[in-house]
Amino acid sequence: MLIETREASRVYQMGTNQVTALDRVSMGADEGEFVAIQGTSGSGKSTLLNLLGGLDRPTSGDVVFDTQPLGPFTKKQMARYRRFSVGMIFQNFNLIPTMTAAENVKLALAFGGMRGVERQTRATSLLERVGLADRMDHRPAEMSGGEQQRVAIARALANHPRVLLADEPTGNLDSTRARELLALLREMVDKDRLAVLLVTHDRELASSYAHRIIMMKDGRVM
Repeated sequence: MLIETREASRVYQMGTNQVTALDRVSMGADEGEFVAIQGTSGSGKSTLLNLLGGLDRPTSGDVVFDTQPLGPFTKKQMARYRRFSVGMIFQNFNLIPTMTAAENVKLALAFGGMRGVERQTRATSLLERVGLADRMDHRPAEMSGGEQQRVAIARALANHPRVLLADEPTGNLDSTRARELLALLREMVDKDRLAVLLVTHDRELASSYAHRIIMMKDGRVM
């Protein structure tokens, strides 16, 4: 497995109550694999994605990337992991509204330490890759939801991550745009050997594009 959780639990303290968002979950994905994660609201899907993405740490158990447990990572190592090993996309595209598509992608490249001229070339090729060659200088407000989500994908892929984590990325898109987006992700899985983990409510979409589906309920894998 390229990325996995081993008996990972996440417990939150809410006042005097303890809420178990994840309960001893073991799952994973390999290179070149598209895995969909499904379940009702509150089943632990987003919590799981946050652990895999290094945005949060498990209360017990571990997250393992390329045979390395993330548990012992320092803050600095964790930041590096988030920057270079995993890319994340969300339902609300999280683009910077005052920046063009190209600038949004270049910002991620700058954080990755890439220099100016290289940044321009890489941003251009990424946006071409997601079908936005003619939208480079448009700001988010001048683009459709589907186009904005493609910019978000280009940005997530900026620093050559090996895993792409997608939390309800089609939630704000109509069904045609949603299918286009998942076809694009599937192509990247097949071509670039990316591992994609996709949280979605849409059963039909999941079964059309994913290699397999993980069902979650009450913080556990069914």
